[in-house]
Amino acid sequence: MEKNQIQPIDINGNHFKRAGFVLVLMAGTFLTIINQTLLVTALPKIMSDLDINAIDAQWLITSFMLISGIMIPTSAFLLNTITNRTLFFVAMGSFAVGTVICALSTTYNTLLLGRIIQAIGSGLMIPLMQTLMFLVYPAERRGEAMGLVGIVIAFSPAIAPTVSGWIVDYYDWRYLFYILLPIVGVNILLAFFYMKNIINLTKPKLDFFSLFLSSLGLGSLLYGINVAGNVGWQNEITWISCIIGIVVIIIFSRRQLKITQPFLELRVFKSRTFTLSTIIVAIIFMTMIGSEILLPIYTQSIKEYSALQSGLILLPGALVLGVISPIAGKLFDKYGIKKIAMIGMLILTIASFPFLWLTKETAIWWIVCLYSLRMLGMGLVMMPLATAGINALPNELISHGSAINNTVRQVFASLGAAIMVGVMSATITRYSNDYEGISLPSLLKGLNNGFMSAFILIVIAFILCFLLKSPIYIKKEE
Repeated sequence: MEKNQIQPIDINGNHFKRAGFVLVLMAGTFLTIINQTLLVTALPKIMSDLDINAIDAQWLITSFMLISGIMIPTSAFLLNTITNRTLFFVAMGSFAVGTVICALSTTYNTLLLGRIIQAIGSGLMIPLMQTLMFLVYPAERRGEAMGLVGIVIAFSPAIAPTVSGWIVDYYDWRYLFYILLPIVGVNILLAFFYMKNIINLTKPKLDFFSLFLSSLGLGSLLYGINVAGNVGWQNEITWISCIIGIVVIIIFSRRQLKITQPFLELRVFKSRTFTLSTIIVAIIFMTMIGSEILLPIYTQSIKEYSALQSGLILLPGALVLGVISPIAGKLFDKYGIKKIAMIGMLILTIASFPFLWLTKETAIWWIVCLYSLRMLGMGLVMMPLATAGINALPNELISHGSAINNTVRQVFASLGAAIMVGVMSATITRYSNDYEGISLPSLLKGLNNGFMSAFILIVIAFILCFLLKSPIYIKKEE
């Protein structure tokens, strides 16, 4: 085996150690992603401390998702304009500044500002890591690389509610940010030694109108979906925002296909493998995020567990996901995508069905086992599929593929939460007595129907898996 197959090479032709490079990337992305769901269980304490209502509190999460989602498509342009080392420091520096502001905040506006600055770094880090991980590993080991990516992307939001629940039960909510600061500092310090430039810059011309359309379209769509998750799909703001977002995104897409230097290269969708895998992964991810919202509602409202106990119920599944992701990556490298995807989807489908029949008497150990089995199925499918999709692209389109892959996943994650919570809320409204408020049977019916919507989506994703081909990892589509 040649030396350049063992060690990666930077843009100057110098070999460097992959381990340190990967560690810095994964740690940085883990810290930024965990903040997406870190405040979920802390919102009641923040509302009380800062004297704000539920709508204002929800904006601390919504704003993070919006800004992060808007920044993701921009990453493809930035990765070809400034060095990846500089972009890493910009992303982590922004996240660090935002974290300091959040930790020191004494007012709602200050906390919201800190979350927005954090989100800028998070939106850049996610596609940056995925692109660099693809380029720093040879083609025959990209499944392994994306298995490591899977640990970060799926594992970090899964453990955030548990960590958050423990901290807010015993300490001030600001410690959610204080504990991050020294870790962020150490990671930035290590990056000075281990982060290398591995992308040859093409320095495309910035099309400001495309940037405007991308931000407006994606921002409007994400805002509308998030509003739907909070107040329902019947709300005027929901429909107007979603329609504006969809129309602007269509205009943006048509422009990208016409200009010579597109802001975001949509021709990646010419790859059948990339298109199919992106859709399937997005559907699976939306059911994962939606389930992580519904299950705590069940355990806290029906089983009357605390936020910490509720988080601990999800923890074994998160651990299973973290363990299986790198294993699934190696299996992909060895056997290709179709077999492992079909096995993973079968496990996910079987494990999801019993959630349609939850009752107050359902044993917690049974829920923990089923949820862990669902995470096993997801771990076998998500990152191998993402790998197969991006592997089908030439190297010069990987940054665009990563940006699009993450953008679609971000939109579908918000959509999944809005659909499942929307179905639950509509069912509760239908079966509740106006004079008695929300009854236990109506809440259970709502939760079961919410999980039914997830099950239907999983079945659709399973069917789409039959359309996959399983090329050898080094084969590129024409």
